[in-house]
Amino acid sequence: MSFRSGFVSIIGRPNAGKSTLLNSVLGEKISIVSPKPQTTRNVVRGVKNLEGCQMVFIDTPGIHKGKGLLNERMVREAVSSLKDVDAVVLLVEADRPVTDEDRSIIKSLKGLKCPVILGVNKIDRIEKRKLLPLIDEYSKVYAFREVIPLSALKGDGVELLTGALSALMPEGPKYFPDDVLTDVPERFIAGEIVREKVFLFVREEIPYSVAVVVDKFIEKKGLISITATINVERESQKGIIIGKGGAMLKRIGTSAREEMEKLLGSKVFLELFVRVQKEWTKKPGALKEFGY
Repeated sequence: MSFRSGFVSIIGRPNAGKSTLLNSVLGEKISIVSPKPQTTRNVVRGVKNLEGCQMVFIDTPGIHKGKGLLNERMVREAVSSLKDVDAVVLLVEADRPVTDEDRSIIKSLKGLKCPVILGVNKIDRIEKRKLLPLIDEYSKVYAFREVIPLSALKGDGVELLTGALSALMPEGPKYFPDDVLTDVPERFIAGEIVREKVFLFVREEIPYSVAVVVDKFIEKKGLISITATINVERESQKGIIIGKGGAMLKRIGTSAREEMEKLLGSKVFLELFVRVQKEWTKKPGALKEFGY
């Protein structure tokens, strides 16, 4: 039997659960998650190996009509992920009706040559009787290859989804060795973990004005030394992230270090700094410097 392989793009509105789904498919956390929308800013790839098949999943920023240069670049990156893939998963939320934003995303699928599967996520939040009318409404808007209800958080329906996708993969090579989970460098993941903790612990709108740059990532025997800078747009934001007596920064750092140690399988020494880069989200040069 020949080997099959291909690329699968996961798209949807902000906060639909795309990163949670990717982590659930892989059985490991490689993409950061938070209750706030627009957490994912870059395309993140994860590798799933099944018997006779390898799939490279692409987690994308949420497609939305947000204003500003950073938002425009995030949406452009998400839409560009639809090119040259072998299948697309459109992830929607079971507890939300079809919106104009959903219809706009579906419109961007028109003309695609690859099959699209509709993943109806967060089914654990609704009564089952409400599911069929929602699926029926989506099915009237687009001819999906398959519709799979699931809960990315609890893992329900995830195996069914990966099985359906593997059947759609064409004959192809093994793109990554079996022990590779992602093509994202550990340095990038470390910075994303710090940013995730800012999202989790800082309640205001500050997280959307935060970019994390890993300045040093030095591996020695049994220890990884990481220095990272949390960039914000205003002095007041810097004060909130540092907190009274440095308490908030310490909380962010401790939580990030503990997660890094689990993920990297090594002791981690983490040093964090906070820097003000005025209105960086509006400056093309700063966006490029921060990897957007």
